[in-house]
Amino acid sequence: MDDYITSSLDRNPQHGPGRRSGTTGMLPRRLDDFRQGVIASTPIVVGYLPIAIAYGILARQAGFSLFQTASLSLFVYAGSAQFIAVSMIAAGAGPVTIIFTIGLVNLRHVLYSASVAPFLQKIGVSRLLVLAFGLTDEAFSLESVVLAQGVKTPSYIFGLQLAPYLAWNAGSLLGGLLGGWLSGIQALGLDFALPAMFIALLIPMIKSREMVFTAVVAGFLSLVLGLYLRGSWNVVVATLVATTLGMGVSRCRPSSGL
Repeated sequence: MDDYITSSLDRNPQHGPGRRSGTTGMLPRRLDDFRQGVIASTPIVVGYLPIAIAYGILARQAGFSLFQTASLSLFVYAGSAQFIAVSMIAAGAGPVTIIFTIGLVNLRHVLYSASVAPFLQKIGVSRLLVLAFGLTDEAFSLESVVLAQGVKTPSYIFGLQLAPYLAWNAGSLLGGLLGGWLSGIQALGLDFALPAMFIALLIPMIKSREMVFTAVVAGFLSLVLGLYLRGSWNVVVATLVATTLGMGVSRCRPSSGL
């Protein structure tokens, strides 16, 4: 972890004898940014644990081994995609069909990446790949806020993403261990925790009438289009339409608080 944080330091040269001490003094600040990111991710961690446990149980009941269950979380790390992969593999779907379906479901991440990219332009490609891997729905909702507020250190974002990643993998492993003993997990309704957590993270971000309008339109369109479009196209189309309309409303009159 220290190597990652140290590698993300800004390499601004300092003049005179203070150069070494200045560089050394940046490490505690980066560690503090990392710690604050971990703390900020607490709501995501709490929400991820039951979903990950449910995934682990379902994967084992679908015939996955404990190693396969844990590996899918370790290398894929996408809740909805993992649930879809488990159901499709259990149903005997081919790899091309599975990859194509998961690609459609995760297409919304293109919008996420495009949204945060302007704030991360000075970060190297290798570190961008690490941060891109951890850009989940819930992480994006928090990152978009803190980046807009000026918190742009890679250490903070890494901390914000690492804790949920560890929680998801821990929950998946625990669910995998419990999978052979529990049944009827669908009746518990744990799959609703993920969208419920996302809604809870979204509400504090809505601070103007324009944002309310955009959120309501996006939600309504997504529900309607979800009846007709496959994958996550309903989310992508609803987001594009709602943000366009929201920008139009914002330009027509000055933004005001609720």
